[in-house]
Amino acid sequence: MIQATGVVKQYGSFRALDGLSLTVPKGSVYGLVGPNGAGKSTLIRCITGAFRPEQGEITLEGENVWENPRVKARMAHIPDEIFFYPQSNLTDLQRFYAGFYPGFDKELWGRLEPVFQLPRKTPLRRFSKGMQKQAAFWLALACRPEVLILDEPVDGLDPMMRRQVWQLLLGDVAQNGTTVLVSSHNLRELEDVCDRVGILDKGRMLLERSLSDLQENMAKIQMVPGENGAPQGLDVLHESRSGRLLTLVVRGRPEEIRERVAAAQPVYFDLLPLSLEEIFIYELGGISDEVRNMVL
Repeated sequence: MIQATGVVKQYGSFRALDGLSLTVPKGSVYGLVGPNGAGKSTLIRCITGAFRPEQGEITLEGENVWENPRVKARMAHIPDEIFFYPQSNLTDLQRFYAGFYPGFDKELWGRLEPVFQLPRKTPLRRFSKGMQKQAAFWLALACRPEVLILDEPVDGLDPMMRRQVWQLLLGDVAQNGTTVLVSSHNLRELEDVCDRVGILDKGRMLLERSLSDLQENMAKIQMVPGENGAPQGLDVLHESRSGRLLTLVVRGRPEEIRERVAAAQPVYFDLLPLSLEEIFIYELGGISDEVRNMVL
């Protein structure tokens, strides 16, 4: 389990992380989401031990990450921007990674070659961005990490390779209990793979729940109100109208929402689930009035 408690990270007077806490259960796929500048990449750098927080601590299975080679050897990290030494090729990097990771699996490295089909002797500086990202996954998976930390992991990969990479990752979680922390703006993709989500905003954890619990605590109502008007007693996050059709985004359990709507005796109503992307938008306050009223 990854545990962050009261983490503060500052750049001068700016607090990138402001007392942030999170819990990533062992063997889970945890989606870390938030707007640009929310602190996701800074948090990942603190979790991997690249940055030291000014306050708070980050632990893996109870051991502090900072300056702890034994803990870091249990993690693999694929950043958004891939860096390799300019002249290095995959054969060089396979030897390099094997020297740092005691669990490096040479047999798995060989079995993954037909999946990625990358030339071993070509310097990685000649690879495209997508090929470099594939090389990073090939190396990371062969390390057999207990924790895999990913920042925009499939950015630059074609649709076929994206699917293959996710299948490999989820297979590793199922077979070996690998813990995966993934930060991405592709919320539709995260919705398919994550079982727990944390939403960051302005360096703080806005909410942290299982994906199923998150989706069961928010719903969209589409209705044509009757003589009694809109239902009362709902925690409304967003309201819009199109003719007689009223759309409400509300927080609460579906069965309770349905009862309150039915009590208002609308002409018609339907209760719809929200996607992770919609939940993200409305939890962060929805679309601003400036954007909503803008004429393009």
